Amino acid sequence: MESLQAAARGRMLRAGQRPALPPPEGVELRRSVVYGWAGGRELTLDLFLPDEGAWPAPRPAMLFFHGGAWSSGTPGQFYRQAGSLAAVGIACASVSYRLSGEAKYPAAVEDAKCAVRWVRAHAGELGVDPERIGCAGASAGGHLAAMLATTAGIPRFEGNGGHSGVSSRVCLAVLFNPVLDLVALAGEERCVEWLISFLGVPFEGNEALYRDASPITHVGPETPPCLLFHGMADKAVPYAQAERFRDVLRQNGVAGELVSYEGRGHGFFSRSPYYEETYTRMEGWLLDRFGQAAGRAGELR
Repeated sequence: MESLQAAARGRMLRAGQRPALPPPEGVELRRSVVYGWAGGRELTLDLFLPDEGAWPAPRPAMLFFHGGAWSSGTPGQFYRQAGSLAAVGIACASVSYRLSGEAKYPAAVEDAKCAVRWVRAHAGELGVDPERIGCAGASAGGHLAAMLATTAGIPRFEGNGGHSGVSSRVCLAVLFNPVLDLVALAGEERCVEWLISFLGVPFEGNEALYRDASPITHVGPETPPCLLFHGMADKAVPYAQAERFRDVLRQNGVAGELVSYEGRGHGFFSRSPYYEETYTRMEGWLLDRFGQAAGRAGELR
């Protein structure tokens, strides 16, 4: 397996990773797959599935959540990463979720959890190992991925989009310049407008809601391992958020790794050479962690 993964990675990096459409050779792309129902409409995701001949089931899976201040963006943000990981044997989904103009918090969190439940409920037909499902996201999508990682087993975040009774727990998370502390962010004047758009209310008088919507609030000993990428010159989401989150993870005995990029701002990871660097780091971390996560039946709840 290692030689196949190395060869596939080399092909993708030599191609410059631009873009993963059409998907890499051997990867099947299924667009607009319905994973749930909310707000009177279907919720969809795009699947990138590994070649069954090269990568026998059951395989690990990753769900990606795009950024855009919870108010914009498309699943295409992570097509390159999803296609590249599928080429080395990891089934991937790039997920659409309700934006703040359509529904306020916790709608997007509920949709993210519904997407995980859908993948787990369909693990058999997708060739996915239900014990090895992880998530990733950037900025606002990083917030959703971090909420998945930190709020497992809290019923009020589950919503009713479908697949009730199926676990929405993830076994790891990869976070690119994520929003982790909405209370701290409320003190940043440039962020006030989109925080209010997401949560529906200002910070003053609603401090408890802002804390509840913050992944850092929910970190505990059962939070899974997290890999963070953050630019130290990020003006949209301060780098200090990633540092604090890593420290809180470690205080709870959770593996938290922060990869820092001096002088880089928000969204740096989508541009060369940082795309190649972050992708390679993520791929290696995922293959290592998913290998360690195999065979943990009975731990989901």
